[in-house]
Amino acid sequence: MENPIIRLENVDKWFSQFHVLRGIDLAVKQGERIVVCGPSGSGKSTMIRCINGLE
Repeated sequence: MENPIIRLENVDKWFSQFHVLRGIDLAVKQGERIVVCGPSGSGKSTMIRCINGLE
């Protein structure tokens, strides 16, 4: 099995008192495509910013 090129394990992110990401686990292999979807305010952009090292 290939090692993932992106891996998140039990990621939590807080903004002051607001718990934005709770225990996020994600593994993406090379060439794999994923879709991140959910309602407004569910942490999609925050998760992507964490992956990119912007948070």
